[in-house]
Amino acid sequence: MMKRLSFKHFNYFGYGIYHDIKTRLPYYKSDFTDAWNYRVIPSSTFIFFANLLPAIAFAQDMFDKTNNAYGVNEVLMSSAFGGVVFGLFSGQPLCIVGVTGPISIFSYTVYELMTPRGTPYFPFMCWIYLWSMVFHIIIAVGNYISWMRIISLYSCDIFGFFINLVYIQKGIQILLNQFDDVNLASGYCSVMIALCMIICGVGSTTFGNYLHYFRPWVRKVFVDYGVVASVIFFTGFIHFGGKLNDTELARLPITKSFQPTEHGDIRPHGWFIHFWPGENIEVGDVFLAIPFAILLTFLFYFDHNVSSLMCQSKEYPLKKPASFHWDFLLLGLTTGFAGIMGIPPPNGLIPQAPLHTDSLVVYDHSGKKLSVVEQRVTNTVQGIMTFVMMSRPFLVILGLVPQAVLSGLFFIMAISGLHGNIVTNRIRYIFLDKHYIENDPNCPQLFRDIHALPTKKWFYIYVVLEVIGGVAEFVITLTIAAVGFPGVLLFLAFCAKWIWPLFIPREELDRLDGDVADEFILKNFTVASDEKKRRKQNGVDEEKALESEIDDDAEEYTRDAAISSSE
Repeated sequence: MMKRLSFKHFNYFGYGIYHDIKTRLPYYKSDFTDAWNYRVIPSSTFIFFANLLPAIAFAQDMFDKTNNAYGVNEVLMSSAFGGVVFGLFSGQPLCIVGVTGPISIFSYTVYELMTPRGTPYFPFMCWIYLWSMVFHIIIAVGNYISWMRIISLYSCDIFGFFINLVYIQKGIQILLNQFDDVNLASGYCSVMIALCMIICGVGSTTFGNYLHYFRPWVRKVFVDYGVVASVIFFTGFIHFGGKLNDTELARLPITKSFQPTEHGDIRPHGWFIHFWPGENIEVGDVFLAIPFAILLTFLFYFDHNVSSLMCQSKEYPLKKPASFHWDFLLLGLTTGFAGIMGIPPPNGLIPQAPLHTDSLVVYDHSGKKLSVVEQRVTNTVQGIMTFVMMSRPFLVILGLVPQAVLSGLFFIMAISGLHGNIVTNRIRYIFLDKHYIENDPNCPQLFRDIHALPTKKWFYIYVVLEVIGGVAEFVITLTIAAVGFPGVLLFLAFCAKWIWPLFIPREELDRLDGDVADEFILKNFTVASDEKKRRKQNGVDEEKALESEIDDDAEEYTRDAAISSSE
């Protein structure tokens, strides 16, 4: 009788994907029925703006650095495409995807490297994304997502620190462009608008989170919509008249609705990139794209999985299982399609992904987190709303946004992110008055916990290592080697796992570092190896185990084969 094939015969290749689908599919219906909750409405609105506003800021950055190759429509299309696909088909729909700062840096660095040698930009980028798709599939099918188990809080914390440094740099860069590209008056006016944006945006968050005026739901409105209101107000502010009428302010460049930004020789076929070798690109350039694809895969391997981890961190009382293998396979497919469409590939967003989960938390009257509304509607809806923004009326509205407002938006994101970042708060502790920590009941618990450490020596060393890691990631993005910064991310992750324990006592390191999420989430990384060990150690009856691993068609085929053999 023919033996039934199982994952064992293929060294468990694809088992992680199979496990993710098997454990997550039973929740698919409830992912929609559970959306019948009030938190879904403000969460959808909040995450739409939280994704849209940084996206158009990155669109401005890529527009400037790629000679108009990428613009608002490409970024909107990428965010909409990623939102709908991951909202409907991912295993963890809480993870928000879109255009990130790192992919913006990657895109214009490749442009700066390849266009001087005459390489066609979009076909070359398409091949980078297609090769990267292949590497994503290999990693997902080969269960190599398990290596993410080495990622600890150190890697996540310094990555968040790095992202916020990039935001500050981008904000300053936009303001400097106003002095250089427009005139002196525009530059100073833009600085004033950006500073006012910071006051209003950060002020609304401070008012909602730390002051006690009005009722909690009123303060929550300030937190959720304060930044959006600031963008709207200061977009209209430049039309208030007076001296502002005499000041020329650069605005967000837009193009035709639902059309690529560039229509000339660089992109003659619209949303379909002709990538095959011959008249479109040299064969040598096709293979030259491979090292770039490897770096991009490293970036997405780290960036997306860390984003997914952070939106499933310990602080959130989640009930539904994780899905890292299937989601990484899906990310690879969207990356390949993004290359063919000529748009930046979407991947996990920080801080939007954890902010999305936070916006869906249900609290009791004492402020304790009771549950999270785990569903697919918010991610899908914000993707659809982003796609609608490509229509002419809304695109014209986006074209009214001054670049100074985008600069202020970068600063707001940076300040808000640094305020909540553990690296920043550990630096703050060093300069805090110790009398305040010991005696003031209003002192945050974080500083009390640090102050209670039995010895501060290793704490100071660890903070230095965090700062060095975050700054190293940032500095490399300022050089021509910026395309290689994903390698720095992985190198630092390996250091945190194997180098730091060589000179920092394990007991001290456990106090400063640790797992990002609960074991309930983290065990998804190693489901294939765990299953392999379980069967080997426990001597599981293979026939019974295989019954759950084959579908009805395979069973019918086996029975027919047995009958044919007996005849």
